[in-house]
Amino acid sequence: MPEYPLKQRFVLDTSSFLTEEIRQEDEDLEEALDRLLGLVADAKLELNISCYLPPSVDRELRNMLEDRDVSDETLAKLNTWTIKKNPRRFEVMIPAEIVYGFIDEMSDRVNRGLRVSEKAVRKAQESRAKNIEDHEYMTEIDKVISDLRDEYRQTLRQGVLDSREDFDLLILARELEAGVVTEDQGIINWAEDFGLRYLEGRDFPALLAEYLRASGAAGT
Repeated sequence: MPEYPLKQRFVLDTSSFLTEEIRQEDEDLEEALDRLLGLVADAKLELNISCYLPPSVDRELRNMLEDRDVSDETLAKLNTWTIKKNPRRFEVMIPAEIVYGFIDEMSDRVNRGLRVSEKAVRKAQESRAKNIEDHEYMTEIDKVISDLRDEYRQTLRQGVLDSREDFDLLILARELEAGVVTEDQGIINWAEDFGLRYLEGRDFPALLAEYLRASGAAGT
């Protein structure tokens, strides 16, 4: 195996495996995963490029793939060619300014979430005031609740860290000085704040293929 002075490391998010953007024409999920994992394997063997998953992300991803009936063979490839490592949560330092920014952002999002809820309550009251029949009123309320859930979720969660898995991924990438591979805008925003390299999941297979091509290795 050739030696490279700068060892490349990447920490992968679940979205980098599940996004439809990695699929070629007529590929299903399993075919796309097999191709991606083939590239990961070749990059490891030929270029010593390592791909990591925090255990929390690995469990989340496996549950998602099992729900989608991905084969045991493909899951075995995932286990073989990705490295599971817990981040050193008690050792990796996070700048206080980033934490302050997160607190301010969440406070603002909570306030916006309250306004979304207030708007939904007023809409429900207006529907009741129309003196429509009870079953029509309940149908309208169901629609208000559905709209509330969608808008509330978008207001509070879109573009922000909202799980331990996301945080584990970032802490591990900071610890390893690794690139982050994700389709999640919230993770991308924090990767920028952390000064981490990042790449959208849809571009990762092409990156590995280009590394292999430029090195003269035979990619899959």
